[in-house]
Amino acid sequence: MAYIEPAPIKDKENPLESMMERFHIAAEKLGLSEEVYNVLKNPAKQVIVSLPITMDNGKIKVFEGIRVIHSNILGPAKGGIRFAPDVHLDEVRALAAWMTWKCAVVDIPYGGGKGGVRCNPREMSAGEIERLVRAYTLAMIDVFGPDKDIPAPDMGTGPREMAWLMDEYSKAHGMTVNAVVTGKPLVLGGSLGRTEATGRGVMVTALAAMQKLKINPFQATCAVQGFGNVGSWAALLLEERGLRILAISDISGAYFNPNGINIQEAIAYRDSNKGTLENFTGAEKLADAMDLLELEVDVLVPAAVEDVITIANADKIKAKLIVEGANGPTSAKADAILNDKGIMAVPDILANAGGVTVSYFEWVQNRLGYKWTAERVNRRSDRIMKDAFDHVYEASVKYKVPMRIAAYIVAIDKVAKTYTFRGGF
Repeated sequence: MAYIEPAPIKDKENPLESMMERFHIAAEKLGLSEEVYNVLKNPAKQVIVSLPITMDNGKIKVFEGIRVIHSNILGPAKGGIRFAPDVHLDEVRALAAWMTWKCAVVDIPYGGGKGGVRCNPREMSAGEIERLVRAYTLAMIDVFGPDKDIPAPDMGTGPREMAWLMDEYSKAHGMTVNAVVTGKPLVLGGSLGRTEATGRGVMVTALAAMQKLKINPFQATCAVQGFGNVGSWAALLLEERGLRILAISDISGAYFNPNGINIQEAIAYRDSNKGTLENFTGAEKLADAMDLLELEVDVLVPAAVEDVITIANADKIKAKLIVEGANGPTSAKADAILNDKGIMAVPDILANAGGVTVSYFEWVQNRLGYKWTAERVNRRSDRIMKDAFDHVYEASVKYKVPMRIAAYIVAIDKVAKTYTFRGGF
């Protein structure tokens, strides 16, 4: 499957408020000044455009496009472009801020950005989507740039759309500009290792956390919610390292096998079955897909959508460790319950940062005009993810806070110090 950056579908609790609640706690722990607090809580730029597109039936339809740059103090903004019917400004603002913290946590020189177009790509032809991508690119031609704002795939977009974006931007500048976007096809300057990058980061941080919790991976069990790019790669890589994957799920439902699911077989079945696990015979289908979250496993990987662990089910979670492959799978209100239960949660801005790390590698390779091997990409990505986990864990111990708040502390401290040194306000 093509790589996409993990992104929520529809918020149950306002995603911006959830992000800001955690941001506020971390800022208080750091003793952040009011001036810096106000700078960091507000996006640097918000652009909303109208995109008139000629549809296949000859009629013109107007779509709304959004791009938010939360911060570019550490470097050019970085973040995906999402095509979905429920795109809205608060969500894009939250995701842009998450990208700022995510890049800071893994110590790569990017700020945070995010974009989206309110549309339903499932109901559009390839030609309509291409015209929409090109119109969006032209509307954002002064926003995008390899030194300003570097988009990437997100929900509803992929390498094909990034190729169109790169082409439209390049034509407007009279030369090929590979580095304006990441997540491109390999032949256009995409990076090896990009497809599995986020799932691989989930695996690395899961193993690092299991080491701290003294959980033996060869005796551990795991459940993975979401079997798209992130979830399936995370499940496969964790299985390769000894974990028994008892349950997986996708839009068709959740599937459980007490003896463990053969993940390679599940991926092969999904890929030959129109991208779904519907009627998968390697496990029994659970009556309620959400029951997967409450299974008695050592490791739980929510890698589907936002706000699946809430105050309604947090007290029923039995896993010792949660590793968040999706953005915002745990609501802010559920955090306290998980903390009281002593469940360690490796937060989204750390656990799924493998994708943006390899996006950074792609950008670096484009700027150098040189390609790295998959082995080099994976080795460097694994080191960055492991170092980031160690820094967050140290902050967790130092400030006596859960890993989520510790991740925000590490990120906010880095961005705040950069603002202070640069003296830009």
